[in-house]
Amino acid sequence: MRWLAVLLACLVAIAPAAAQKRIALSFDDVPRNPGGFMAPDARAKLLVRALAKARVKQAAFFVTVGNLEKAGSGDGAANVACYVKAGHVIANHSFAHQRLSGMAAADYLADIDRAEAWLKGRPGYRPWFRFPFLDEGGKDKVKRDAVRAGLAARGLANGYVTAESSDWNIETLAAAAKKDGKTLDMAALRDLYVESHVEAAEFYDALAVKTLGRSPAHVMLLHETDIAALFVDDLVKALRAKGWEIVTADAAFADPIRELRPDTPYAQGTLTEALAWEKGLPAPRWYERNDLKIATPLFRRRVLGEAE
Repeated sequence: MRWLAVLLACLVAIAPAAAQKRIALSFDDVPRNPGGFMAPDARAKLLVRALAKARVKQAAFFVTVGNLEKAGSGDGAANVACYVKAGHVIANHSFAHQRLSGMAAADYLADIDRAEAWLKGRPGYRPWFRFPFLDEGGKDKVKRDAVRAGLAARGLANGYVTAESSDWNIETLAAAAKKDGKTLDMAALRDLYVESHVEAAEFYDALAVKTLGRSPAHVMLLHETDIAALFVDDLVKALRAKGWEIVTADAAFADPIRELRPDTPYAQGTLTEALAWEKGLPAPRWYERNDLKIATPLFRRRVLGEAE
């Protein structure tokens, strides 16, 4: 039987390791408008502390440079510097946060250039551009391809997203409820935020495996919100409990999917969805809570205790 034990040991040694689920965190709309729970400067400080507590070595903060000039956004430049000092990186989320589908490609690229003028050369800068609203031109393929070519000419890579759960909607609903004097169940708010993002990560990873035959390094879309500052530590713990490794944004954007340019009838949304659509996988190719008709009633029932 000794030969059998040796054979089994050899088989174990050569068997492929189970695929590791990997994900990086990214935050859009920096600096974001005030939320319902704290001032923007306090939010930035709490978010830095929460990421450190969660042992997230490097997240990506996509800066909407025009927001730096808006009243009520706090000391946005100082907060961006604070993120970088903590080991995180910054990238371009446009100057004015407009939809590509609603403007000319040349004007859109000029807006990107205006943001680059502030960003390029700063500590922590990465040459990534994330489309506001994940809108890459909608059904206008000529415009889509013009901007793709414009980004390449500028040395900018697409700061794509592979997993998301419309956290901006949870934040908006929570802030509005607080402003209206409603009682929020904060534990339920935390659980909804965490659960939605973990489920989204699992959904999009399964979709990616069906599409690509492997689990890529994912990039999760979050926003610089009060609820992110409050609950990102809980989110990271829950992701790790489900077998996810939190990787750096640099590592995630080095995945080979960065080279893919899917051709779909409508260009908007996650890269995961676009790749699945291009391959012919049937809808739905998006996590269900990105449908606000599902997400909003769920929030009202669980966080506000309102009847259907």
